[in-house]
Parts: sequence; C-alpha cells; structure tokens
Amino acid sequence: MSNVRVLRERPVDSEKITINLGPVDLGRVDLLVQEGFYANRTDLIRTAIRNQLVGHGDAVARSIEKHSMELGLRDLGRAELEAARARGEALHLKIVGLLRIAPDVDADLALATIASLRVLGALQAPAEVKAALGDRIH
Repeated sequence: MSNVRVLRERPVDSEKITINLGPVDLGRVDLLVQEGFYANRTDLIRTAIRNQLVGHGDAVARSIEKHSMELGLRDLGRAELEAARARGEALHLKIVGLLRIAPDVDADLALATIASLRVLGALQAPAEVKAALGDRIH
C-alpha cells in the first residue's frame, strides 16, 4: 500500500531558488508585470516553469516510470521503518516531490532501514537523520 499523494497545484511547503537574469530579460519581465500580465516577477517565473513542465509532461512521466520513482508527497514515519526493520527489508527510496521523514525517526532507525535515498525536489527530516544518511543520499 502506497502513501504517495499527488501534491496540490500550489503546495504549502515550497523551496526557494535563485536565478540570474541579464538586464534586458529582467527589464522585459518588469515590463510584463507593469502592464498587468503578471502580479510580480515570481508570478511570471512560476507560470513559465509550470508551462515548461506541462510541455514536457510526457517525458517526465516516462522518466518517473523508467526509474521506478514515486511522485508527490511521501511521509515516512517511525512505524513504517520499524516494520521494514522487522521484515529485514532495506528501503531504496526514489522520490520526485517531497519526502518528509517524521520527527520521531532517529538516526539509528534510519540507518538500519534506509539503504539509499534519491529525492528530486525536497527532503524534510530531522537534522541528525539527514547527517546520518549523508553518504546514502544521491
């Protein structure tokens, strides 16, 4: 049974990115904002990124399937990891989206159960868990 959920269009949690634009492109962005096409620079950038993601949607879907990745939000809690440890199972997690490792998961449990971790998006986990899994995060 999977606990992967498709994220809402505008998730509450977001990651900040920084981009560099030349002055001409930045001026064009500001002009479109001034003319009311977009509320602000961020609105234009988000819209442009979403349009590109929609345009490449089939390629993204094929890649997710090819690499056996999970898409969306994945919550990983203590109970799931303890069950995996009881089964002698090592988890190889591949997530496109957000992986949240619960605050009650300690470094020892994470090390005993998570063999490898690849997150394309964002990882939220206790600092000690992130540090312990450092060499297993790809």
